[in-house]
Amino acid sequence: RWSAAEKVLGMVEAKDGAVGVRLGVKRRGCNGMSYVLNYAMENELDAKDIKVADKGVEVYIEPGAMFHIVGTEMDWEETALSAEFTFHNPNEKGRCGCGESFNI
Repeated sequence: RWSAAEKVLGMVEAKDGAVGVRLGVKRRGCNGMSYVLNYAMENELDAKDIKVADKGVEVYIEPGAMFHIVGTEMDWEETALSAEFTFHNPNEKGRCGCGESFNI
């Protein structure tokens, strides 16, 4: 998924102190959980995070999120109405109608 990698690289390069992105999940939404994506800042790295590097991008995964996102692919999609990161998770059992939350 090069378009997501290219988008993240551009965003990280433009943000002072960012070394990658941090991926987690939070309990919210009508279907249980949603993905949370933030900058991974050099001075705020957590030693417990799991670092994954792919296509030049460093992704720091919150330990509590690993079970929920194993095998997930992230992409960047642009349509006439939106431009957003999307997540393709083979473990999902359901997703809300708006696509903002999921369950496993």
